[in-house]
Amino acid sequence: MSNQTIYLPNYTVGEDAYRKIADMTKVYGNKAVVIGGKIAIEKARTALEDGIKDSTITLLDFLWYGGNATMENVEQLKNNPQVQQAQMLFAVGGGRACDAVKTLGSIIDKPVFTFPTLASNCAACTSLSVMYNRDGSFKEYFYQDHPPLHAFINTKIITESPAEMFWAGIGDALSKEYEVEYCCREKKLSHLPLLGLGIAKTCTDPLLKHGQKALEDCRHNRVSAELEEVVLDIIMLTGIVSNCAVHISSQIAEQDQYYYNSSLAHCVYYGCSLIPACESHLHGEIVAFGVLCLLKYDQNDQEFNRIQAFNKTLGLPTTMAEIGLTRDDLATVANVAASVIEWKSAPGTPSKEKFIEAILETDRIGQTGK
Repeated sequence: MSNQTIYLPNYTVGEDAYRKIADMTKVYGNKAVVIGGKIAIEKARTALEDGIKDSTITLLDFLWYGGNATMENVEQLKNNPQVQQAQMLFAVGGGRACDAVKTLGSIIDKPVFTFPTLASNCAACTSLSVMYNRDGSFKEYFYQDHPPLHAFINTKIITESPAEMFWAGIGDALSKEYEVEYCCREKKLSHLPLLGLGIAKTCTDPLLKHGQKALEDCRHNRVSAELEEVVLDIIMLTGIVSNCAVHISSQIAEQDQYYYNSSLAHCVYYGCSLIPACESHLHGEIVAFGVLCLLKYDQNDQEFNRIQAFNKTLGLPTTMAEIGLTRDDLATVANVAASVIEWKSAPGTPSKEKFIEAILETDRIGQTGK
């Protein structure tokens, strides 16, 4: 076993989270460039400027990240004079903005701090980025040696985000317990993935217990205890699991690398990334349907029934039609699924035929209720 250095995410949460910016960044410099989505920056700008008031921090510029987490956008940002001058990168927005800036920070060796304005995924605190091709299809994972140095989770800003993104975030977070547990089977786990597996088992219940109330609060722009619990589940709990369940780096020996972070539910999503009719559906929306497919593939009927009932309560997908998928698409979905690391990390020898059968059976039950 080679030496390991372990990094776990740090975060500040609350309506006044940005007041901690100066305290948490002071050892890294005082010149930052803000990079993110256009709407996200518009929503967060005043709070950011108020948060650093009376400090020595200077925000050099507010830059659009390019609209997608692509290497082309990262390269363009790398050549920006303000990025080159900055001592810190502030990533503002959703998952793709955070992932683009995390990749940028890794390439140019500058510290990254994240400011998620959506609770739609755990990108704000993970040490990997999901990178896409220019056409929007999945390209690859880009691994960092450590997660962002700190995440500032302003719950007030999150309540002002589109409720459908929060809804999809719940769908994405639903996958964590089931995918990690499935992926870890038949593996000899060391300390860190065991820790990730243990934390993964805490991810589902808060969503089922508080999800409906939290979603209603988000729709009415209300900060509440339930909303904060679900926000932390989506962004932090699943993110901590990710940092424990993925250990891939050019600096460690191949035999010490592993990927137990996600599995067949995300295979459904990546397969759908090549289906034009699926493009209008959100990541977590498709993953929520993928969770049901995973549970059906695994013949876990008890959890299948529980999650299907929850999906129906929140309006998350239970059928192929709800995500734009048809029977004719399934061969393509399965072929793409079989090419990603999630498929290769699944226990046993995954079967494309069984995968397609699980999707069809999930759809059949979703349509008939039996």
